[in-house]
Amino acid sequence: MPEKTTRELIVATADRLFYESGFDHTSFADIAGPVGISRGNFYYHFKTKDEILDAVIERRLANTAAMLAAWAEGDQDPAARIRSFIDMLIANRTKIMAYGCPVGTLCNDLAKLQHLALPRAGEIFTLFRDWLRREFARLGHAAEKADTLAMELLARSQGVATLASAFRDEAFIRREVAQMHAWLDAQRLPRPSA
Repeated sequence: MPEKTTRELIVATADRLFYESGFDHTSFADIAGPVGISRGNFYYHFKTKDEILDAVIERRLANTAAMLAAWAEGDQDPAARIRSFIDMLIANRTKIMAYGCPVGTLCNDLAKLQHLALPRAGEIFTLFRDWLRREFARLGHAAEKADTLAMELLARSQGVATLASAFRDEAFIRREVAQMHAWLDAQRLPRPSA
């Protein structure tokens, strides 16, 4: 297996295990086993668990940026693009009910450990916040209001993910998503007449 492919497989496996088991509860052996490499080969790619964490965060930042760019290109209507964010709760409901939000879970794990990587992991939320703020601005909201709406939607989605994980209730997720859609519809500003 080429070096790059092995490294990517390590990072993808670590990403999954950090989400499912938590950063602190995932060992080198937990990652090396599914990848099928020895500890010695593992250390060739990553010397510390923090190096793996850095690579996982970089992967998540890149994947989030790519997803947001795809949403921005996919529809001309800002409300439809914001719905893509809301609908992640439905698309990922099985994993969310089992493990919570991947970003929120990682940030919570790192906060408990007072880990130095917490601000970098929090940048994933910043990507979502900035993107949502721009979309609300495209709906016609002033900068401060657009940011307030972005934070409100982020907070609500995190609350839904947390409670969905606690109660394992898919109907709850669907109800909340429908309510967020209705809330979004209420945020549309009337277009000025010509």
